Parts: sequence; C-alpha cells; structure tokens
Amino acid sequence: MTAPPTRRSLQTRLALAYAAGIYAAGVFVLVFVDVPLAGVQSATPKGHPSSGTITGTGDGVGLPQLLMGSAVALIALVPVALALGWFVAGRFLHPLRAITATAKVISAGDLHRRLDLGEPADELTELGRTLDDLFARLQASFDAQRHFVANASHELRTPLAGLRTLLEVALADPDADAGTLRAACQEALILGGHQERLVDALLALATSERGISRRDTLDLARLTAEVLASRRDRAAETGIDLVEHLTPAVTAGDPRLVESLIANLIDNAIRHNHPGGHVEVTTRTSGTQVTLTVGNSGPVIPDDQVQRLFQPFQRLAPDRNGHHDGHGLGLAIVDAVTRAHHATLTAGARPEGGLSITVRFAHASHPRSATTQGPRCDGPDARAETRRRPSPRTKRRR
Repeated sequence: MTAPPTRRSLQTRLALAYAAGIYAAGVFVLVFVDVPLAGVQSATPKGHPSSGTITGTGDGVGLPQLLMGSAVALIALVPVALALGWFVAGRFLHPLRAITATAKVISAGDLHRRLDLGEPADELTELGRTLDDLFARLQASFDAQRHFVANASHELRTPLAGLRTLLEVALADPDADAGTLRAACQEALILGGHQERLVDALLALATSERGISRRDTLDLARLTAEVLASRRDRAAETGIDLVEHLTPAVTAGDPRLVESLIANLIDNAIRHNHPGGHVEVTTRTSGTQVTLTVGNSGPVIPDDQVQRLFQPFQRLAPDRNGHHDGHGLGLAIVDAVTRAHHATLTAGARPEGGLSITVRFAHASHPRSATTQGPRCDGPDARAETRRRPSPRTKRRR
C-alpha cells in the first residue's frame, strides 16, 4: 500500500513564494549596484584614480571585496527572506484559519453561530459574509425540515391513533356481534384510506421537489380536460359547477408532475368551496407563455393569509368547512411542481371569496421564457396578488 503524498501547507507555499520574491529583489539590488561599480573599476587606469573618486585615509573597497560582500549578503538574505515570508503568510492566513475553525464548529451542529469577520473589507471578509449567508440559509432549511417532519409525524400519528382506539373498543366489547365488527372494519378502512392518501401526497411532494426526470411536449388543455372529467361526479355531489375555458396551451415538462399540479389545483378549488359554488378553469397561450388559471368561490380569505397557504400542512382554519378533508399539501405540491418547471405562480384572494391561482409555463418553443417573463394575475378578482418566482426550498401550500 503506497503512502499518500506529503502535502505542503498553504502557509509553507506562500512563505516560499514570498521568500523567493524577497530574495529576487535582493539579488536585483545587488546586481544593480555591483555591475556599475565593476564598469567604473575597469574603466579607471591603474594608478590614476578618477576625478570623482572620494579619497580618504583608508585604502577603500575594491571590486573583489565588493563581490565577496555581495555573496555573503545573498547567503544571509536566505533565512531572512524565509522568515519574512513565513510571517507575512501567517498574517494573511489568520482570517482564513478563523473561518475554518468557526465553520467546523457550525458544521458540528451549532447553526446559530456566524463568522462576523468585520473589518477590513477584503476578499476574505467577502468570503466570510458569503459563508454567513450560506449558514443562514442552511439554518432556515434545517428548521423548515424539522418543522415539516414534526407536522408529518403528527398527521400520520392521528389516523393511527384513531385506528388503534377503534380496534381496542371493538375488541373490548363482549357483546360485539358480526355487524359491530363489520362496522369497525369499515371505519378502519376509512382511516386507512386517509392515511394512504396522506402518504401518497407526501410522496408526490417529495417527487416534485426532486425535480424533472423527463421533459415531453404536452398540452395543458388536454390534461386539464381529463382531470375535470374525473372530478365532475364529485363536484356534482356538492353542487359545485365546473366551468372550463380550454384553448390549446402547449408546453414542455413532466406530464405526470403537471397532471398532479392540475389535479391538486382543481381538488383544492372543489374542497375549499361552498355548496352551489363554482370552479372556473382556463388555459390559454399568450406570446411565449402558456397559462393555467383556476378560480373558485368559497369563504373570504384574508390578504395576509394567502402566502401561508403554500407552506407545509397549512390550512386557513382547522375546520373551515366542517370537515377535515385534505392534508394541507395540495398547494405545496403545486408550488413544488411550479418550481421544478421554472414556471411562475400567482395567487390572489377574490373579493367575493375564494382564491384565484395562475401558473405560467414557458411555451414549448421557448423553454426558458417563463423564468424571465411573468405578467401578474389577470382579472379584477385578484385583490391581493402574490407574485412568486422560482427560489430554492420556498414552500407554500394550502
């Protein structure tokens, strides 16, 4: 087994570089002084000192002595240059060592600490500020992740606790007959279905946040028509009218994720509605963009609550319509799919109640236009619009 090659530290390499520079400067000075003196010495006739020679009581310094002294000076300059180079390198690397030490402490689990290098403002200080911003984003990401895990655990534990209580009550009843046990099994199936839908929603959210695995040409109008056809019976049961204005809107993306976005928007509009309400779905092409707009009637939503609806497991009220249908992940999935496709999302509360959400994708012939353009939500019913651009790990859900 071969030993790993020895590596010089950065301070050693900088010290050698500085020492080489100092030594080269010393050599240049000595050569610059010795060469003219050697020329003057060779041009002066023997026994006839030049008129510019300063005479004194001593014999003076001859050229051999001067060359010898220069050689000694160059030898003595070696350790001096190394010492100065080591000192200067250490001074320059001191902030970097402080950055490394603090970063190790922060990476060990204390995400609240910051470098705070202060002055002077130089490249290392700028690096420290960049790392402070990075640590702040990491802390926010970890806090959001912990919050998400806690909410997911709570949502998963609730149906499990209900299921366990249901089974314990059924088993503890000595007079339970086949009808009672059958009813308990039916309740258990309902709770199991609730839990299964929650797991499916969590899986869809994770898949959406992972990004696009394929990009195909698709028509939003066709996908929307298919989703609406599968939701008409459910809407009819609650007296909700589905209105569609579908024109061809061709874009590129993952068909499965885009269909999930459309389904969650329509399900959200049906679920958070009132009997006799309506849901209006529109697709159209405008320039280099294609848009999908879903607007619904329903309860009045405060302006300052619109953004919160796109966060993990957030609902406008614990029991807004008298039931607990849904898990607060629908709009989160919409947000994740939007960011995965580099699209833009606009949400606005309607004055008469309900919500209007518009997602703008790039046209299939302009795959990047949605990230550079994004007109705000159309129509007078967008009272409190929230313009959203793609950003790392920004989750909003209803």
